[in-house]
Amino acid sequence: MDTELRDTERLAGELLKGKGLRSTSQRRAVLTALVGNPHSTASEIEGRIGVGRGAPGGLSRQGLYNVLEDLTRAELIRCIEPAGSPARYELRVGDNHHHLVCRSCGRIEDVDCAVGRAPCLDLVESKGFAVDEAEITWWGLCGDCRRFTGAGA
Repeated sequence: MDTELRDTERLAGELLKGKGLRSTSQRRAVLTALVGNPHSTASEIEGRIGVGRGAPGGLSRQGLYNVLEDLTRAELIRCIEPAGSPARYELRVGDNHHHLVCRSCGRIEDVDCAVGRAPCLDLVESKGFAVDEAEITWWGLCGDCRRFTGAGA
């Protein structure tokens, strides 16, 4: 195991302990699989770490979903669910950012909040809710798909 991977797993262990979670090989493997791979689906994470025999701690597919749920609940990862797409996971949490999604290739990019604090938008009418967050997804064509299709901006 190279030094960078060991350091990443050590940091993952510290993050888990900081949230009061046990630092299991399965949880560390999922966190490590998301480093440099934002907006990953469960299938993509599975492809990186494997499931079943030979996987970290014998992680099963259901075990992977349990780990993803635990890490999301602990706010160590964020789950986004763009329409028509499987749930996607990222390490970028707690900073009130939003997403751009390409309608053609499905590419997802992070977009910083223009206001900087939640909820980013003001409601015309709150209907009695105490709003603390707004999740914004912009849809369009990424630059590569626009060039490929000849579509304008």
